[in-house]
Amino acid sequence: MRRTAPGLLAVAAATLILASCSLPGTATTPTGSASPTATASVVPTPTPDLCTNASVLATWSLTRLAEQTLVVPVEESDVVAVTAEVAAGAGGVILFGSSAPANLGTSLHVLTAAAPGGIAPFVMTDEEGGAVQRMANLAGSLPSAREMAATMSAAQIRQLVTTVATRMHASGVTMDLAPVLDLDDGVGPNNRDPDGTRSFSLNSSVAAADGIAFMQGLEAGGVIPVVKHFPGLGQASANTDVAPATTQPWSVLEHAGLLPFQSAIGAGAPVVMIANATVPGLSTLPASISPTVMTTVLRNQMDFTGLVITDSLSAGALVDIGYSVPKAVVASITAGADMVLYTAAASQVASLTATTAAALVAAVDAGTLPLARLQSAVANILTAKHVNLCA
Repeated sequence: MRRTAPGLLAVAAATLILASCSLPGTATTPTGSASPTATASVVPTPTPDLCTNASVLATWSLTRLAEQTLVVPVEESDVVAVTAEVAAGAGGVILFGSSAPANLGTSLHVLTAAAPGGIAPFVMTDEEGGAVQRMANLAGSLPSAREMAATMSAAQIRQLVTTVATRMHASGVTMDLAPVLDLDDGVGPNNRDPDGTRSFSLNSSVAAADGIAFMQGLEAGGVIPVVKHFPGLGQASANTDVAPATTQPWSVLEHAGLLPFQSAIGAGAPVVMIANATVPGLSTLPASISPTVMTTVLRNQMDFTGLVITDSLSAGALVDIGYSVPKAVVASITAGADMVLYTAAASQVASLTATTAAALVAAVDAGTLPLARLQSAVANILTAKHVNLCA
């Protein structure tokens, strides 16, 4: 601490005395002394409201809020095809394909730089291992979940996934839609069984331990993991990509399929993907548009505070019961999802994305989607992106 010279203290004291003679609201006599009948008062300066993400989001247009909830599909060989959607504020892009180009990282850097306000979209892919790998040629191959569980320890899974995730991150991918925590021992994946070898095990303890190891490996490599398909798609009646399906009854899921998700959430899972199947005994709606599944169970009962994302809302499970993508997106965000996935042919992505954003805006204007729910969804997205709008 610095010392103050005695002379300076005297000057400061004199300055304070002089200043006190002209305090606002103090009456003075011609000699400069305070009037005996006046009461000196100082009006405190109001403290301005603190800036928060929520206060800034309140100034965003409905269209900008809507765009941030959308994840736009694109072929990994042609990521610049969705530059206009990213420039409009899309919250994420999902890469499809089976072999990534060598210049993927450079292309993604150019693409994400187009995002407004410097809020880059999540760059997602499905790098599960086995039958589901998009960029093994760049990041390295992973065995299927079932093979990993049968041949590797949890520590070995974590180490291998960390190596792959590090390469994914170096190529510009920031989120992996994995691991699958569903309990399944069937043949697949195929048009009947959505899981098959994508599942670590039918045993909930094995699925939880190995799934968490996979999750932690992604995080160690700089990639955000997404546990799926909540509340448990294993042994479903059909593949929801193809047709409507039901999960195991809720009374069964509570004591089996739900357990790996409980463990992963307890271990800090940052993102949960919701299944498109209905859950007998819990909800008559597909989980991805069910407030009971997403709000009552996931948020309130399981205390999950991270990001909630849907499986593809272009799936047969929704289309076959009368839900177009825009209709399903509105229903999903209203029910509690924060981000939504959908697919489309490359030539239709732009129009479908615009139509879907417009449907969200129209729903808010009509009062069927509360503005606060849309703002909350975007706030959760920005938290997951570590974005501070007040910085």
